[in-house]
Amino acid sequence: MFEPLYRNLQRLSQQISTLPSEIHEQLRAIFETGVENQAIPNPDYLAICWLVNQKYISPSQAAILIEQLALEVLESFLNIDEGSYEFIPESFLDDMPKFCHLNLRLLVERCQAPRREAAYRQTSPTSQSNPSELFKINELKPKSKSTPNSSTTNGYKPPAYSRGQQITQPPADKKIYTIFCIDDSPTVLNTIKTYLDEQIFSVVGVTDSLKALMQIVHTKPDIILLDISMPNLDGYELCSLLRKHSNFKYTPVIMVSEKLGFLDRAKAKIVRASGYLTKPFTQGDLLKVIFKHIV
Repeated sequence: MFEPLYRNLQRLSQQISTLPSEIHEQLRAIFETGVENQAIPNPDYLAICWLVNQKYISPSQAAILIEQLALEVLESFLNIDEGSYEFIPESFLDDMPKFCHLNLRLLVERCQAPRREAAYRQTSPTSQSNPSELFKINELKPKSKSTPNSSTTNGYKPPAYSRGQQITQPPADKKIYTIFCIDDSPTVLNTIKTYLDEQIFSVVGVTDSLKALMQIVHTKPDIILLDISMPNLDGYELCSLLRKHSNFKYTPVIMVSEKLGFLDRAKAKIVRASGYLTKPFTQGDLLKVIFKHIV
């Protein structure tokens, strides 16, 4: 799955000075290795979002990258004689940042253009003498006017050509995932905030576990990061209280600790915690555990 992404990143790196040579290793460590042997869904697109968030590539460069990947997928797809398919009405990607609009029909035409050109060369005796005419025949032109069913985002009508068009404003209804963090260390809370893209996540940090319960009820987060070792009310006790509340029986609760031995994991299982995160953690570790439980 990642080879096409790496291949196209290699091509882009010739024009992008911000892409380090070891970027493949960073992406592989974060997105190819799943949490507890469970793969992260749609890791290639998440990797592109991460590259933009870390300013390795710009949104417009991400649009070009996405278009090239789409062309590669379509070229392979068009070689299939028969098969089965399934439409997925909703996807986790619906809430991810959008960098471009792709016109599927024109992408398919671009994939098929070399085949038509080859057929034209075989059937036309004059094709060899004037190759420039072939490019005019197969050149894609923008539509003069949009179709009634064309999508509109914030008043923006996507162009008919397939070249990635950067979207500067996200859709108004794009979901923002609320991450509720409870840790008596402000440094840890600030680290979590800096690790997570504010266009995708809203981070709420609380240092007092006694006050956290009411704030959680009010906030209704998508996932809760809970430090085990806290004064007054530790993570196990707070997790147990959350599971007794009807609104939080199934909300993902991740236990965070500097060490997670067998006894710690057993306690976490008893209070029905969803997962674990060991300090100190990297941005990749945090993203893995979050994506695993909110997708």
